[in-house]
Amino acid sequence: MSILAIEAAGPGVTVQDGGRRGFLRFGITAAGPMDPLMFRTANRAVGNALDATAIEISTGGLTVSAPEDPLGLALVSAGFRASLDGEALPEACALTLEPGRTLAVRAGSTGAWGYLAVAGAIDLPAILGSTATHTRSHLGGLDGRGLRAGDRLAVRAPRAGEGAPQRLLAPWLARDPATIRVVPGPQDDYFTPDQIAAFLERPWTVSPRGDRMACFLDGTPLSHARGHDIVSDGVAMGAIQVPGNGLPIVLMADRQSTGGYPKIATVIGPDLGRLAQVQGGTTIRFAAVTVAEAVAARRAEAEALKPDIPREPVLRTEFPAEFLLGLNLVSGVTDGHGGLARVA
Repeated sequence: MSILAIEAAGPGVTVQDGGRRGFLRFGITAAGPMDPLMFRTANRAVGNALDATAIEISTGGLTVSAPEDPLGLALVSAGFRASLDGEALPEACALTLEPGRTLAVRAGSTGAWGYLAVAGAIDLPAILGSTATHTRSHLGGLDGRGLRAGDRLAVRAPRAGEGAPQRLLAPWLARDPATIRVVPGPQDDYFTPDQIAAFLERPWTVSPRGDRMACFLDGTPLSHARGHDIVSDGVAMGAIQVPGNGLPIVLMADRQSTGGYPKIATVIGPDLGRLAQVQGGTTIRFAAVTVAEAVAARRAEAEALKPDIPREPVLRTEFPAEFLLGLNLVSGVTDGHGGLARVA
């Protein structure tokens, strides 16, 4: 058993696994990661099961240490700024966190969620078969709450990793958030064809009001053809409700189990993370695809995670004078071939 110590954590940093399945009929939300692809990539990079327990990092940021033993970690994010004792790291990397060193992750100009996976098993009790945190119901994770400074997560069967930081070469993470694919329905008959066309053709702005429960969209309101209320039915992650004000709401990981507004479309699984990573104020559009196209996209995503993830060493690009003096080098002096010249 080893320890991952939480030195600092902003709002919204939680422990998640693949989600709590099979309990929506009892009103219990699945929770799980906002960006399933990034979450699974992080777990794959450290050799864990794809839906193993990991830490979801919000724009509030996270700082961790390993006070007892070296821990292998994988960080996967979109645009976040990460550093190991102040040295910059790639936004997707694998590393060994040695005792006495600190890994810090901060929000960047893009992206809303990142994931930190530990080589081993974060030792937390499963509630209804899952460690996923749902803070509104105080269920799962660490006492049903977000992580905070002073928390210590026990790690079973820890593995130290491969030493020096390595960049993860995962091209499937380079996703264009401008267009989000959807399957129409299940209540698209509550809208006339011209309103469905408007939904697909109009630009929508992601509101900063969004959270793990829902993504709110601003734009020109849609009109209902048969009213804006239905008999409440079950909702999936990605379901797009259109309430009385005509502005779509995309239900996300911490969604309610049922809803009473008509759902004009549903975001396909592979694009859930793409939408979750969009920061407030960004404009998006929707594109309709068939169920067959959605299934093909899901299969392609699964195939990408089957092989080992390629990686390459992280090369240092910044050389402050103190570092150069420690090597008996002088800043700015070269050997005439682009390299640094050693001073005798």
